[in-house]
Amino acid sequence: MASIGFIGLGNMGGPMAANLVKAGHQVQAFDLSADALSIAEQAGCQVMRSAQDAVTDAAIVITMLPAGKHVKHLLIESEQALFDALSPGALVIDCSTIDAQTAREIAAVAQQRQIDFVDAPVSGGVGGAQAGTLTFIVGGSQAQYATALPILQGMGKNIFHAGDHGAGQVAKACNNMMLAILMAGTCEALSMGIKNGLDPAVLSEIMKQSSGNNWALQVYNPVTGVMENVPASRDYQGGFQVDLMFKDLGLAMDLSQQSAAATPMGSAARALFNLHKSQGNGGLDFSSLIRLYQ
Repeated sequence: MASIGFIGLGNMGGPMAANLVKAGHQVQAFDLSADALSIAEQAGCQVMRSAQDAVTDAAIVITMLPAGKHVKHLLIESEQALFDALSPGALVIDCSTIDAQTAREIAAVAQQRQIDFVDAPVSGGVGGAQAGTLTFIVGGSQAQYATALPILQGMGKNIFHAGDHGAGQVAKACNNMMLAILMAGTCEALSMGIKNGLDPAVLSEIMKQSSGNNWALQVYNPVTGVMENVPASRDYQGGFQVDLMFKDLGLAMDLSQQSAAATPMGSAARALFNLHKSQGNGGLDFSSLIRLYQ
């Protein structure tokens, strides 16, 4: 059992913290949302009044925040930076999806403080967070990865060591760009089928057994009424927000510019999500992109 400070209890972080409690860990949790804290308390977390209180005497700290600026501010830039409150030898696991350069900058400061830091963004969505089947993509040294592994196994099913610091974020950007492209293509194909008289459930089954099969069709169908327990079945609430997908596609485009990697399909997907976002849909799940076609 480990003493873990957990900061960020949103749609993903809340279930992740709850699964750490189920795995036998002592979790000191904090979030700016009172509702999120209440849910965490019901799940067995010890809720704290501040991020600093949450990391007191914690050997391991996990952060799950919206963007790199939030992670950097919390850990190293604020007047009550968490790195100032941690003892040498503590391990910080950042599960946020941020830019690789910020992850490397934080890792460099951590090394100066004799604190271990890994970037460990996740894939698998809210369903994976709730079921404890997330994929973690870790950037850091081999020794740091080995230390983080048993903690991550309490929240996920597949844990990969992508490489040195920042590598987890690069791999995550590649994955989410692919996810956006697949979701856009799935919405496009299903919409065309519907407008030509096909039943979307039947068309989905056909494509799942054919060469158009992909993750969106398998577990995250975007058409309302086709699949239970997905955001499309609850008016696109409670999933991976369009705002966050648009942010992640921005990270991918930054990487493409830095490396001169051609990303015409990623750029097209970002434009589609930007258009959808501009119409007031930023808070909906990213599968709501099908409404743009409808």
